[in-house]
Amino acid sequence: MKTILITGGAGFIGSHTVRLFVTKYPEYKIVNLDKLTYAGNLENLKDIENKPNYIFEQGDIADLKFITNLFKKYNFDSVIHLAAESHVDRSITDPLVFIRTNITGTATLLHVAKESWKESNKKNLFYHVSTDEVFGSLELGGDFFYEDTPYDPKSPYSSSKASSDHLVRAWNHTYNMPVVISNCSNNYGPYQFPEKLIPLFINNILKKKPLPVYGEGINVRDWLFVEDHAKAIDVIFHKGKIGETYNIGGHNEWTNIDLIKLLCKQVDEKIRNPEGTSEKLITYVTDRSGHDLRYAIDATKIKDELGWIPSLQFDEGLRKTIDWYLENISWLDNVTSGTYQDYYKKQYKQD
Repeated sequence: MKTILITGGAGFIGSHTVRLFVTKYPEYKIVNLDKLTYAGNLENLKDIENKPNYIFEQGDIADLKFITNLFKKYNFDSVIHLAAESHVDRSITDPLVFIRTNITGTATLLHVAKESWKESNKKNLFYHVSTDEVFGSLELGGDFFYEDTPYDPKSPYSSSKASSDHLVRAWNHTYNMPVVISNCSNNYGPYQFPEKLIPLFINNILKKKPLPVYGEGINVRDWLFVEDHAKAIDVIFHKGKIGETYNIGGHNEWTNIDLIKLLCKQVDEKIRNPEGTSEKLITYVTDRSGHDLRYAIDATKIKDELGWIPSLQFDEGLRKTIDWYLENISWLDNVTSGTYQDYYKKQYKQD
């Protein structure tokens, strides 16, 4: 039985990854480690919390003593590292939190894994999940991000993730640590914390609040359904080549304003608003400081070498996402009100 540590498993992408591994691989023991900050929500995993091959541990990846004891307790074969502070606006306001979690936390995990696996005769792997934002910004209609695109991060968030990527590669080069890295485009789908664009705007439409659009809304992002990302992680974990990097993208570029208008149209159809109702809520606001213009992933390598491609077209994925939020209003209300945190505060000691 493999014992796999998945960090950040109560978050958005992490919870989908945990669910996939727990249900698809009953022979694996999956230990979900999450600090349970504002973005960690155990309600995301209530459907699998009683599975015999699933264990939850609360803790901080930057706490050396805790991580050392955790490795001793479970003797992990592999790590899938998703835990990260990930919201650009928050990184601008409080960059030191991002540096501690994304850089110190990653270094701590690498150090403990290296020490734990020194005498290992098992097939170990440290899989680091990163972002396309480490590559910087592209021109409209220009080229794509490739695995060998030079790093050019522009925000405290993307800089901290770039730093963590470099650390992972350094452990591979210096200590022969078995690693893989993936850099993914923007994710969307169920259980996403509603500070991110799509769930934020769905919630605001339902509450008839303004839909704040940065600048002119011309910034371009490549969108990928989160379950497809989890499937890509599964493929890379099992088939990826040690020391390699894989870009994961949706081949699906949208300007923010076009995406928002499509979202408004689809939500209005679902809740039977007159056509154009929600578009009237669009409000243009001062652009984010240092706002990257365009992200776009070339995912040819993972397709050609590992056989992964996105399973959903964007229109279908967006409709599925809207349906999920409309069917789970109580989840959305619990998260936006902070009530969801009461669930785990009763069970786990909080900092």
